[in-house]
Amino acid sequence: MSTAFSQLSTLARTLENSRIVGQVASVTGLNLTVTGIERAMGIGQRCIVHGHRGPVMGEVVGIDRNGTHVLPFGTWAGVAVADKVVLCADANIVRPDISWKGRVVNALGAPIDGKGALHEGNDPRYVKSPPPPAFERRRTGERLETGIKIFDVFTPLCRGQRMGVFAGSGVGKSTLMAMMARRAQADVIVVGLVGERGREVQDFIQDDLGPEGMARSVIVVSTGDEPPLMRRQAAWTATTVAEYFRDQGLQVLLLLDSVTRFATAQREIGLSGGEPPTSKGYPPTVFSELPQLMERAGPGIGTSGDITAIYTVLVDGGEMNEPVADTVRGILDGHVVLDRQIAERGRFPAVNLYKSVSRMLPDCHSEAEYAVLQAARRTLARYADMEELIRIGAYRQGTDREVDAAIRFFAPAEEFLNQRKSESMTADETFAHIYQLLSDAGVEVALPKAEA
Repeated sequence: MSTAFSQLSTLARTLENSRIVGQVASVTGLNLTVTGIERAMGIGQRCIVHGHRGPVMGEVVGIDRNGTHVLPFGTWAGVAVADKVVLCADANIVRPDISWKGRVVNALGAPIDGKGALHEGNDPRYVKSPPPPAFERRRTGERLETGIKIFDVFTPLCRGQRMGVFAGSGVGKSTLMAMMARRAQADVIVVGLVGERGREVQDFIQDDLGPEGMARSVIVVSTGDEPPLMRRQAAWTATTVAEYFRDQGLQVLLLLDSVTRFATAQREIGLSGGEPPTSKGYPPTVFSELPQLMERAGPGIGTSGDITAIYTVLVDGGEMNEPVADTVRGILDGHVVLDRQIAERGRFPAVNLYKSVSRMLPDCHSEAEYAVLQAARRTLARYADMEELIRIGAYRQGTDREVDAAIRFFAPAEEFLNQRKSESMTADETFAHIYQLLSDAGVEVALPKAEA
């Protein structure tokens, strides 16, 4: 009965109560110019262009003396000059519901998993909304265990924290996200696949995520062949769905892959709308949209839950200072760098511990845990300093006690931190094992007196 009512309300909203109509003046590439409704259409509003091959939804991205400039959510194939353009009301709204868990939707919130219609909730939400006021938000909460050994110890997550994962293609980002979705201590997982390869969507859902992860997840998908508006919209929709579950008092883990493709989509939109390219071809709106998107995640207000967010960033050739990566790193509460050399060495997740940091430390750990972390980091850094000499045999055992201990610790630690996606370990077990490895290697850990 509720599903039928939801479908009826959807149909009622699609009926055109009032028709504000213009016409197509010109089409150049993705940019379509509409005349006749300049006073009625504002930036971000939606319209329907009635071409010869059927209606196409578009969004206003610019207005000037020539008319209103519209980009498509599909393709302008079949659209001609003088075709009718009808203004849409409330087309940039989604209505999430608790029953969306276990479902896959597109960037517009429509189901694409073949499981039938979605039940629409009673809380309509604009996909582009402002973040909660800074002084009304809670502080970040306690540690959120991920079940991933290297994360829980070296780059811990707290509830409401936002973390960036920086990596090149094929280094293990999708697998890392799937491990998070399977094991993280969260009530709901919202996954936004922005500009994803079409063939990899089913692989991620069935192989990486699996039934266990899918049961508590909502997947928002926009593939790389879709127009830039759809790719940008997927990030907004995923964030909006996460906000809905947060406001139900739930702990939400938002996984967005990737911010780089979101920025690329915004670049295409900005350039089509006539913006000037600035930093390496990116127009100014890219750098204003990124904080507006990512600031929406984080701690909630009052009795609401939190959105703990992981954003992946593609860094071709390990270039961490390219504009998008540099901007994102400055916005988020920590960054994890996946290293291709570590992946080639066979250790997954391929986290570079020397370049990764969580800004929740040391508060995210107890005093004893932080002492173990410091000892492990110091020992691994000592090994990294001497690695070349050790590899070529130029270092002689017994020359330096700290280096000898680092050599004894490095190989067992690497083996222990290597983790298959089906494996999981609690943070307490992980800290205990690393403490044991440090003791076996002869490394002193400055534990608090009460726990020493």
